[in-house]
Amino acid sequence: MKPFAIAIHGGAGTVSKTKLTKWKREAYNQILTRAYTVGFMVLKKGGSALEAVAEAVIIMEDSHLFNAGKGSVFTHEGDFAMDAAIMDGKKLQAGAVAGVSQVRNPILLADCIMKKSKHVILSGNQALQYAKEQGLTLEDKEYFYDEFRYNQWQRALQKDKVELDHDEEKYGTVGAVALDKKGNLAAATSTGGMVNKKYGRIGDSPLIGIGTYANNKTCAISCTGHGEYFIRSVVGHDVSARMMYGGQSLEEASHEVIKVKLPKLGGRGGLIGVDKNGNVVMPFNTSGMYRGYKSFNGKEFVGIFK
Repeated sequence: MKPFAIAIHGGAGTVSKTKLTKWKREAYNQILTRAYTVGFMVLKKGGSALEAVAEAVIIMEDSHLFNAGKGSVFTHEGDFAMDAAIMDGKKLQAGAVAGVSQVRNPILLADCIMKKSKHVILSGNQALQYAKEQGLTLEDKEYFYDEFRYNQWQRALQKDKVELDHDEEKYGTVGAVALDKKGNLAAATSTGGMVNKKYGRIGDSPLIGIGTYANNKTCAISCTGHGEYFIRSVVGHDVSARMMYGGQSLEEASHEVIKVKLPKLGGRGGLIGVDKNGNVVMPFNTSGMYRGYKSFNGKEFVGIFK
């Protein structure tokens, strides 16, 4: 049997075991399991890695538990500015969107940009206009409103501080990586960014080769963490390059980047990856990362803490 697998994440950070109630932990586990199971079924039926990662990310974008889509955090102006990216490892094609509002599933907009436009990344109001032209589902502000997120934003405003998506420093990006039966790799990432962010700040998630990367010759990567450090470290492509030019395995390369290189700069977070042989990695240098995977060989996992 040809290998196929999918891995997902719902963010990394300083996740407190004491603050995470039993029911909330179970809620996270249910959504994570549902997300990778939906993606896995696409792969099992012979579907593409691209389709699998998009379907998995949509599940998480539609949940208020994650800082992406419905659960996106507030900007300084009290709006929502979402980022997303998707990449095809076969042709090295990619699509991304930055700072867009109203779009229910930013990952579908990124997919449209990749498949139907001549561009890789669109941003802001022009990206919203493109979404309207493509007939994507739009929502009003009430759809994205969440009382927890609102109170979080109010606290950040009072302190005049840009914050990560939870008070306990959780980077709530969501993402998925997959290998399909034809040997094609794909990666997808989606996020609402940072609480109280100003000046149109863009993180690593929509940047190809940084927060999102896929290459059939090596691996597919989706990152979650403090974006500025991931940008400076070109994390996604660095893992791939270490494999392609340095002969490292996916496990060796991702460990070096997340556990050694990033911490030296002060970078916190993690990544998920899958290689052309179906090997899955999920390293992180924080106390927790919402994550899960399922493989053709029957292996399956969902977890939050180390």
